[in-house]
Amino acid sequence: MKKNQYYCPTMNLDEVLSVLPEEVKEQAKKDTTKAPVIDLTQHGVFKLLGRGHIDRPIVVKTKFISSIAEKKIKAAGGACILTA
Repeated sequence: MKKNQYYCPTMNLDEVLSVLPEEVKEQAKKDTTKAPVIDLTQHGVFKLLGRGHIDRPIVVKTKFISSIAEKKIKAAGGACILTA
């Protein structure tokens, strides 16, 4: 039996910055040349969806990402890294 075959928790793009600690958010506001790295798999999220928008560059590590979310992140100057 494979009970967890389709287990894939999701998060929307507008909720991504809520995962960051406050001190990292403050550093990102001060230094806009460096983008914060957010590893969603460490927070139990496997798929990033594209609802919402972002206005600053971020680097997102996740297992799955929708094409809309990827376009919005790249338009803001960020990057998407797929992990296993």
